[in-house]
Order: sequence, then C-alpha cells, then structure tokens
Amino acid sequence: MRARKVRDRIQRQNEDETLKAATKQKPARVGVIGLGNMGRGIAKNLIKAGNDVFVWDVAEAARLPYSQTATIAEPVEMARMCKMIIFVVPGSPEIDGMLKGKNSMLAKSRRGLVLYDFTTSDPSYTIKLAKRAAKKGVTYMDAGMTGGGAKGADEGTMTLMIGGDAKVYKRTAPLLAPVASKLIYLGQSGTGHTMKVVHNMITHTNFFALCEAAHLGRRAGIELKDLIEVFNNGNARSFVSERRFPDHILSQTWDGRSRVFNLNKDVGMAIALADKLGATVNIGRDTYAYIQEAVKQGRSEDDFTRLYLELENLDKGKKTGSRRK
Repeated sequence: MRARKVRDRIQRQNEDETLKAATKQKPARVGVIGLGNMGRGIAKNLIKAGNDVFVWDVAEAARLPYSQTATIAEPVEMARMCKMIIFVVPGSPEIDGMLKGKNSMLAKSRRGLVLYDFTTSDPSYTIKLAKRAAKKGVTYMDAGMTGGGAKGADEGTMTLMIGGDAKVYKRTAPLLAPVASKLIYLGQSGTGHTMKVVHNMITHTNFFALCEAAHLGRRAGIELKDLIEVFNNGNARSFVSERRFPDHILSQTWDGRSRVFNLNKDVGMAIALADKLGATVNIGRDTYAYIQEAVKQGRSEDDFTRLYLELENLDKGKKTGSRRK
C-alpha cells in the first residue's frame, strides 16, 4: 500500500511537471489529418495556441474553412514540413494507406518526425504501424481520446491515454497541451489504444445499462427526467447520466455526434481483444448484441443517442435472431 502511494505521488509530480512545461512551449509546426467531429476542435485549439498548423482532410469541404488560418497540405508534404502530426481519421487502415509505398509519408518524412494516432484502433495493428515507422526513423505514438467527445475536442479539455516511447512522450507532451487538459502515459506502443478499447467498452455498456433502466422506470410510471435526477444525485451517476442523457436525450436534440457505426467498431474491437486474451466480457457481449442489431436494422449512420428510442425494438430483434440460430 505504501509503495503504491509513493508511485501515485511520483506520477502526479511528473504530470504537474509536464503541464508546467506545456505553458513554456514555443509554437511549432504541427499537422492534423482528419477534420471531422474531433479533428476540427483539435486543429482549432492548436491554431489558437499560436502553432504553425498544417491541415488535411479527404473532403474538400472540410479543408476550406482553414484557408486563412492554417496551411492546407497533403499528408506527404506535411510529413516533410512538420515536427508532429496527429491522425484523427476513422482507423488504422486509413493511416496504413498513408504510410505505405515509395511516395508515402514515411518515404518523404523529415528527420525526427513524431506521428500521434488519435484513432480508436486495434492495438496489434497500432504496434505493426509503429514498427514500420521506426524503420524509417519516425516515432509512432498511440493516444486514445476521452472526455466529452466532440465537445471536449472543441474546448481542449480531453484526456489522452498515451502509449509509445517514453522520452518522445515527454518531449512532445507540451505540444498536446492545447488539445487536452489531462495526459496519461501508460507504457509501450499499443497501451494507449488498448486502454481506449477497454474504456469505450465501459462507456457503451453504461449507455445501454442506463437505457434499460430508463425503460424499466418508464413502464413503472417514473418519468425519465426524474430518474436521471436521482441517478445524478446517487451512486448510479456516470458521464452517461450526467451529460449524455440531459444534453442529447432529455433535450430531444439527439446530437451526441457519434454514429452507431463507431460504437459497433469500438465494442467489436473489445470483444476481439477479449477473445484473444481469454477474458470474460459477458456484459460487453450483451452490449455488442444491441449494437449489431442496430446495424442490421440499417442504423449505422444514426446518432447513437437515438438507440434509446429503439431499445425495445433492438431487444426484440436480438431475441428473434438468437432463436433463428
């Protein structure tokens, strides 16, 4: 117990030193690839911090708003010019395509380039990409994001869970300060993405558990707003009850800014990781069954908060599908 307290104190001291260093960081040439829900806020905050920011997105409409505030550059050019590049794209396959071949980012990169992968990705794929980058003298870091979704990215208040070279992390942490209020270094390559996969499984199972509780309460005559108020003043509170339900469901705005497609990818990776490691994730599997039923019903592009409305239909579909098997 005493040893753990010492370790915790040392970790807090290290984090404090990192944040202090961040305030002294000189502006740098930094790239952001992917200007969707998360990437927009990340780019905005890097620009606001006074960095020389390069941006890219495959969609021209996503690039246009940056014509006056940043340099619009394709990934290969970015790799020649930037000190650090952040990927905020759908996943590892998209990054893989940019790092492969004679005319790839790795073939044209500047010396000492650091790549940060902010995607939610299979950790084994991450490790493979990190090894490929290392052969070209490029450091590949994985950094899972959490802390308020797109709103957290907009406000620069995210938490990043980071894996990769410890010395490179310390050197580049100040550059990440404008986009995240909390940086947690977890260890070797792949640990950041492993943590993100585990984290997202918990987040999504919490969402469906609360949906089930809310529908149970409704059938018993308890209004949703009252149920959420009780949860948020008791031991059942969570980010889902404190933010997701009030902001996106009770408000009937249905704007959680994450698609069912993303939930399917996230929990699918957690199940695959559990199968690989022989871990028990029965609750996670139940959550995955709900999500897969939503995909089967054609809801992949729906905002995930709308699944609250469809919970009982999803449950019926799950049961019908399991009977057929």
